Amino acid sequence: MPSTFTLVTDADAPAERLFDISLSIDAHVASMAGSRERAIAGVTSGSIALGETVTWRARHFGVWFTLTSCITERDRPHRFVDEQVRGPFRIFRHEHAFVELDGGTRMTDTITVASPVFGRLAEGLVLVPYLRRLIAQRNVHLLRAVAEKR
Repeated sequence: MPSTFTLVTDADAPAERLFDISLSIDAHVASMAGSRERAIAGVTSGSIALGETVTWRARHFGVWFTLTSCITERDRPHRFVDEQVRGPFRIFRHEHAFVELDGGTRMTDTITVASPVFGRLAEGLVLVPYLRRLIAQRNVHLLRAVAEKR
């Protein structure tokens, strides 16, 4: 049984800009400097499009992981979905949604994950909090990057 969590981030930026930077391989790599994440195959720089894949290599929990994800849905500037097609998880699905608010955008990340190693209890105690912090860190970086481009 997979675990699902949602992270909501409000931004003082248009949905189009947040949508576009969220699909940027370069912005993602910069936001994940702490895990030394890098794109090693597929789309390795610039923006990733519907049907394209990227293979990531990163260090988490002291272990190197390789994960290939594909953009499986895309509706600019409202939402896109990336899903693991090869890697360490039984399931990894990340839905990115963008809703225009009065003068800004609400960015909602919904992650569904199932680990082959952790059971549901360990996912809830270890993996989900770790991923929540990682996505929150990524979003802070993206918001800074959007603000710098004004």
